[in-house]
Amino acid sequence: MKLNQAQITKTLSQFPAQVLAEDHPAVAQFSELFGQHTFFLDAKGLHVLELLEVPGMEAEEGELISLADWSDADFTKLTTHQPEPTGVVVRLKDVRH
Repeated sequence: MKLNQAQITKTLSQFPAQVLAEDHPAVAQFSELFGQHTFFLDAKGLHVLELLEVPGMEAEEGELISLADWSDADFTKLTTHQPEPTGVVVRLKDVRH
């Protein structure tokens, strides 16, 4: 899914990565392969955030899903694979008491 700016900021505060800008040439290709998402790049590869939704409630967390791994030492080529959960959960909402 496409994230709003607040969700992107929250994700980046918990996951060291960079966001691919909407006008980046690779975004169109990734969207064709994986659907409309906000794409994140880190030292391991390409990721998206899948919201962990509870029926009837707004999502408070999301899990990073790996879509592609770097295939060269210069971080210039990605090799796609089946989406894999990373186990990294990002908290999108602050806990309120």
